[in-house]
Amino acid sequence: MTNTIIHRIGLSMKVTAIIPDKLVDEVKELTQRQNITQSLITALQEWVDLRHIKELNRSIAQEPLEFQEGFAGRSIRELNRAR
Repeated sequence: MTNTIIHRIGLSMKVTAIIPDKLVDEVKELTQRQNITQSLITALQEWVDLRHIKELNRSIAQEPLEFQEGFAGRSIRELNRAR
């Protein structure tokens, strides 16, 4: 039997973009990351996450969630606390 080492290869893309210094400085300040790359990754990921939340909210607004008959939040909380 041989030992196999699995390496996870992260894919990334090098991008050249013209972004105003004032915007980059604000992103760096708000994200509190070590460098511009990490700051931009954080800001972009948060933007993507917010878009997903907006899409979910829009979907729920069009077709609201329906709970099963007899569902009660109290019984679920009690069940979770019992674990």
